[in-house]
Amino acid sequence: MKKYLINTCFLLLSALVFSQDLPENPEEGKCYVRCKTPDIYKNETVNVAVAPEYKKIVSHPASYKTVTERVLIREAGQQITIVPAVWGNEEVTYYEKEDGTRLEIKDAIFNHGFETVETKAASASWQMSEKMPGCESDNPDDCRYWCYKPSPAEFKTMPVEKLISDAQVVKVTVPGIKRTYNKRVMVKKPKTLIVETSAEYKTITKSVLVKDAWTEEVVVPAVYRSITKQILVQKGGLTSWKSVDCTLVDNTPLPINWDYSSATLNDGAKRIIDARLLPILNTGVAVFIESHTDMRGSSSDNQDLSERRAKAVTDYLISKGINRTQLYAKGYGESRLLNKCSDNVTCSEAEHSVNRRTTFRVVNQK
Repeated sequence: MKKYLINTCFLLLSALVFSQDLPENPEEGKCYVRCKTPDIYKNETVNVAVAPEYKKIVSHPASYKTVTERVLIREAGQQITIVPAVWGNEEVTYYEKEDGTRLEIKDAIFNHGFETVETKAASASWQMSEKMPGCESDNPDDCRYWCYKPSPAEFKTMPVEKLISDAQVVKVTVPGIKRTYNKRVMVKKPKTLIVETSAEYKTITKSVLVKDAWTEEVVVPAVYRSITKQILVQKGGLTSWKSVDCTLVDNTPLPINWDYSSATLNDGAKRIIDARLLPILNTGVAVFIESHTDMRGSSSDNQDLSERRAKAVTDYLISKGINRTQLYAKGYGESRLLNKCSDNVTCSEAEHSVNRRTTFRVVNQK
């Protein structure tokens, strides 16, 4: 990028300067870049139900108690001395265990699906066009136009469970247990001497229902997952020119010692960025970050590595509170070597390290 160097020639070309929207009242020897206020977002946490609240039914079996009962098994009667009485047997039925019910539980049925949630609202930003072909002006801002281009909303899809049918209770009848006993009854009375006979009894045991089977409902609470989405609070826009040190409009090295084939910032690299780049960005200007590799490895791998390294620097700056509209980054792979160390040329490690670099320069915000 060329410098916006304003010097003594400004006095001779003031009419041209004003017609091209350059800084007013510039200082000699200063360089200027156009800055804009960034879009201001706020984070909002949204709770999404990934599993619904549902009812769980717990069953309890019927309870019984054992009781004893004295029952008549032979009635009192009479006995005739001459003609004895005639007796017969009668079968008596009783419930040893009364009827009850058994409960069967049908579990709740769920359906697995997905739900899409908007995580970032749609927005738009100003972007400057490329310089039109055939433009005769030397000013980089001439023959260009500004476009207000939209940025689509962002969404996130997550798995959720939905309740199809809740748990149910089915009652099944459990028949009781029947038992019988026999008793003797007089079929024919004696015809002469009558002798009284005593009744006979028997003690039996049976189970009596105390409390029938029953259920209780337990509510299983819904499960929620929190996600964060960005909401645009205030739209940024163009502001004024800002003066910068002229050395910053040229590529300035960031002496990051990248590990071999790695795009991870170590603690030393973060300290360098904090000390050299972060203070410049905090003034509100925008920077263009470039990352380069040496020629070792395939061209495609080196291109990918340089892009990941440039992105690692921008991601770190965003995590430190820098607005993403202030950051431009690009990886060039091995396409811009600074010395002879191209393919099939033997070079030392020191010579290769010259090409393995990350730089930045101050630029206009688009």
